[in-house]
Amino acid sequence: MTRARLELLQWFGLLGGALAWATQQVVGYGIADSACDVAGSQWGLDAATWQTVAAIIAGIIVLAAWGASFLAFRETQEIDADAPGPAGRIHFFAQAALLGNVLFFVIVVLSGVSTVYHLPCHQA
Repeated sequence: MTRARLELLQWFGLLGGALAWATQQVVGYGIADSACDVAGSQWGLDAATWQTVAAIIAGIIVLAAWGASFLAFRETQEIDADAPGPAGRIHFFAQAALLGNVLFFVIVVLSGVSTVYHLPCHQA
């Protein structure tokens, strides 16, 4: 595999999960706000369905990022993590992304479940 492709996999693996989770949070806030607002409640949107869809899409992106980091890790497996140059960086970031994407997947699942079972729109 070429170095450019490995770097692309490395950066998507490293940043894809975090960006998917952040996007899920922003979209989820918009869904909850529009479902609870007077103007948004007239649209007839089912907030639980849209929150579930947002969580599933974010989860798929996180799994794709994990797969990209796994491919980058496997291609650079013989290289030491402390090796100089781009090969060592790719291996190190792929290792970090393998762990980080597992954590982001758990966060996405827990966030998706909590937004469906604890829907807003009630007084505190």
